[in-house]
Amino acid sequence: MPSVAPPRVRLKAPACLQARSRPRHQPAMLRALAVRLVQTTRSRQSLRATSADGLAAASRPNEPEHKSLQTTNKPAPLSVLPLTNVMRSYFVTSISSSKILLPPSLALTTWIANSNNALLNPDRNPILHYILKKTFYAQFCAGETAAEARKTIAGLKNIGFSGVILGYAKEAVLQDGETESLSVKGADEATKQEIASWTEGTLETVRIAAPGDFVALKFTGAGREALYHLSERKPPAPALAEAVDNICDLALSRNVRLLFDAEQASLQKGIDDWTLAYMRKYNAGKPALVYGTYQAYLKSTPSTLSGHLREARDGGFSLGIKLVRGAYIGSDPRQLIHDTKANTDMAYDGIAEAVLRQKWQAPLVLTEKGSKEAFPNVSLVVASHNAVSVRKAKAIVASGEAKIDVAFGQLQGMADEVSCTLIPTEAITKEVAAAAPECTRVRPYKYLVWGSTGECMKYLLRRAHENRDAVQRTKDGRDAMRAELWRRTKSVFGLA
Repeated sequence: MPSVAPPRVRLKAPACLQARSRPRHQPAMLRALAVRLVQTTRSRQSLRATSADGLAAASRPNEPEHKSLQTTNKPAPLSVLPLTNVMRSYFVTSISSSKILLPPSLALTTWIANSNNALLNPDRNPILHYILKKTFYAQFCAGETAAEARKTIAGLKNIGFSGVILGYAKEAVLQDGETESLSVKGADEATKQEIASWTEGTLETVRIAAPGDFVALKFTGAGREALYHLSERKPPAPALAEAVDNICDLALSRNVRLLFDAEQASLQKGIDDWTLAYMRKYNAGKPALVYGTYQAYLKSTPSTLSGHLREARDGGFSLGIKLVRGAYIGSDPRQLIHDTKANTDMAYDGIAEAVLRQKWQAPLVLTEKGSKEAFPNVSLVVASHNAVSVRKAKAIVASGEAKIDVAFGQLQGMADEVSCTLIPTEAITKEVAAAAPECTRVRPYKYLVWGSTGECMKYLLRRAHENRDAVQRTKDGRDAMRAELWRRTKSVFGLA
């Protein structure tokens, strides 16, 4: 990471201190306070970039360098974030965690996103566009163009994230009843256009992503024909199959991995069929390119995953696993979901541990061979905002017990108090972290989407309604951001 010159100090510290004893200079004191807050943040970022030489000189030649990852004086995890990010996150999470503010906010955003009025269209009203882009859009999204998205991604990597999970915001959204006559319509011009639009957007997303990044895609984003074939558990239509092949081929050539998202239970078996078919084709004899998504809140997931693990082992391909708790608790049949949150937590942590250790153990379904049964090659994305689950998985990776390719992922703009604990601290440079054994490296990623402000607002609304319970559980993030702002304020006066 290139060195960054320290920021220029325009106000001297003595002047700030003198202002504290002279009330008539109160505005000067406030200006100095603001400058000090910004300088404190920038100085921490500069320290991350310039501390490599000092650490390298201090390392002991006879001691494994990865032991340097243990530090007794750890800075606050959120100290790596720019001040503007912390302030914006506090503002957004204060709304999303409020039972009073969230419903009207969602209603207002829904009205704006679906209005035909030019004044309420963020892509046509420059004032509304500016307000939304500087607040909610900036909190969760990468950019409206490829250049903006790459700049955002570079900023995340500069903070210390290993990469991103990038999605395309524009999706074909079907109204009720639109799929009823698909069996007779076939691939008409409308369905062809839906597939073409989804394909081009996804291909461009793969082009934006850098080697080592992930691209997330939803099959139903390709429109009505995809939805019909999934619901009937039929193979993808020729046009869609060709489109997915083109996406996989481009991703393979760019070393970008693909995450096929889970969807409602009524479609999931069809999605699993398609995902396994592409795994057999693109994950054969090599690290996983294609990943499926497994939702731990479903009672059937341990059995489903166990079956897929055996198919991968017997078929000679790697199984890509993105492990989530679940996103459709509001729409999936209740009897399919674990009875309690504790049961879901146990399922998630148990599956993560079994996959990380590559051992047949509960909650996976064992055969008469028990734990001695051969385990396939796997790659894992631990996608969770749960601090306990992340801490458990991180401990297994840091101990060297995980012999697989593993990444950690959280949504951009959410759970930063979890994500930032996965970033090497200021006392651990990238050079030292890179010298650690491959299997002990913790790789954090942020999931975000790109597209026009209007399309991204619609995308975020769909996800917010699907994950309404998760959106409301952002109280921890709000409290963490408030504590970080207070910590930085105290540090200005030497009280931190």
